Amino acid sequence: MSTKSKSSGSWRTLSSREIYDNPWIRVEDHRVINPSGGENQYGKVCFKTFAVAILALEDDPDEHTYLVGQQRYTLGSYSWELPMGGAPLGSSALESAQRELKEETGLSARNWSEVMRLHPSNSVTDEYGIVFHARELSPGEPQFEETEAISIRRLPFKDALAMTLRGEITDAISVATILRYAHERQKGVTHEK
Repeated sequence: MSTKSKSSGSWRTLSSREIYDNPWIRVEDHRVINPSGGENQYGKVCFKTFAVAILALEDDPDEHTYLVGQQRYTLGSYSWELPMGGAPLGSSALESAQRELKEETGLSARNWSEVMRLHPSNSVTDEYGIVFHARELSPGEPQFEETEAISIRRLPFKDALAMTLRGEITDAISVATILRYAHERQKGVTHEK
């Protein structure tokens, strides 16, 4: 793949080439002119999926929610996060979120609302995420994928917020979602359909 002098805002692409490709990502190397007019090399990770994350909330006074814990290979450490996963580009975000919630927690929900879209690491990737709230939950059996060894934790929302504020939840999408919902609760905002 090669591109000749393509503009992107105040950046200009002189050339691009593929360095690596697998079923989930493609890594590209770009020669660019930066906003100051200098020439640079820029690496870009292109995702073949987008992220879907779910803040599942029970209809009780404590608004119990669910976190999933797993060893993250890339970090070499254990991570507590919202249920989430990758959805193929072009697929339905809602259907993918429903599938991920069921796979990772066994839960299904009758009430879904999209609440946020974000870019978790926009300096080196084109990855984006879509976040949903799920309510009117029904229990079920998780359907873990072969690569997943997941722990499920049910806790009051305030405890998930406390974990976030203490730095025990570090996944960017989970942190943004939990902090946003805490703010919305304080302001009395709802996303229920």
